[in-house]
Amino acid sequence: MTNAHKPANPDPSQYQNQLDQKLLAIKKQFGGLALPKIETFTSAPLHYRLRCEFKIWHEQGQASYAMYHPGEYKKPYIIEDFKVASELINALMPPLLSAINASDVLKRRLFSVEFLTTLSGEALITLLYHRPLDTIWEAEATALIQLLGADIIGRSRKQKVVLTRDYVSETLHVDGKDYYYQQIETSFTQPNGRVNKKMLSWALEHSRLCRGDLLELYCGNGNFTVPLAQNFDRVLATEIAKISVNSARFNLQKNGVNNVELVRMSSEEITQALNKVRPFRRLKYIDVDSYQFSTVFVDPPRAGLDDGTLDLLQRFKNIIYISCNPVTLHDNLVVLNNDYSIGHFAIFDQFPYTPHLECGVVLNRR
Repeated sequence: MTNAHKPANPDPSQYQNQLDQKLLAIKKQFGGLALPKIETFTSAPLHYRLRCEFKIWHEQGQASYAMYHPGEYKKPYIIEDFKVASELINALMPPLLSAINASDVLKRRLFSVEFLTTLSGEALITLLYHRPLDTIWEAEATALIQLLGADIIGRSRKQKVVLTRDYVSETLHVDGKDYYYQQIETSFTQPNGRVNKKMLSWALEHSRLCRGDLLELYCGNGNFTVPLAQNFDRVLATEIAKISVNSARFNLQKNGVNNVELVRMSSEEITQALNKVRPFRRLKYIDVDSYQFSTVFVDPPRAGLDDGTLDLLQRFKNIIYISCNPVTLHDNLVVLNNDYSIGHFAIFDQFPYTPHLECGVVLNRR
């Protein structure tokens, strides 16, 4: 492949302009709803992504980091540095690539590298291969751990080799308090750690006067659950992904949070349980009827909320909605707008220089 090295780094002088354009798009998109003044939370213009993935391109015996332009999947372009990624990722990229190119064992049939880092300075690197990994690879990768000071995982088809651990530990300082999180390699974590802290602070502020009990759907690894629990008497939190449930349990215990019941259920299942459609063994030891819910917190996937979950939300006095997709958020708010007023609306620039935008909404029953 003869492919010129293309720039992978944005121009930070254009950051505010791109955010202004996204804010204008939001105002236009939600123009039919009565919005309060939109709170805007910015990102750092560079070094904001705590995780990223690179293709490994092999040419003339050398491996290089590479990426694709959207829609162009035949001609990757070489990455020499990646300034949207954290400083730690940028520091690890050159010595890792040098070590890969110096070792046929590490380089052979390597097709991708994933980085996961934290604001508190930990790093986990996953090397993905189109071949089985043996003890020779393990020895080379163990030496790489010593060289880089980062944990290494090897993956190939139906194989996962964990040499030390498969997670990083994060500490987030929010509103004068530290919160501790285990972030597992394959589970979802917020990619922009500094903006995540702003989201947590915003959610804490706007739930402080809600009182009563909280129902949280799509709780993930407990990112919001851990800090929000202090604002409520009790919390019932649900999550369907097993790996996230296990991580959330760990994070609740690590932070000394003892007023949360966590169950592995989908939003559809908890809706059925609360509607008494059918019993669930997973709720056998939880007296759901004893909860005095005042508030529901949702952070759904890009598809937004299904009709049944939307109906469920309308039982609550307060709704706190975090959305990664303004399109489905708008559709859901149109339904909820009949009975709720929008008390607060915020945008969080999790993904600078892209069309994507995270939103936060607080709704109160009219």
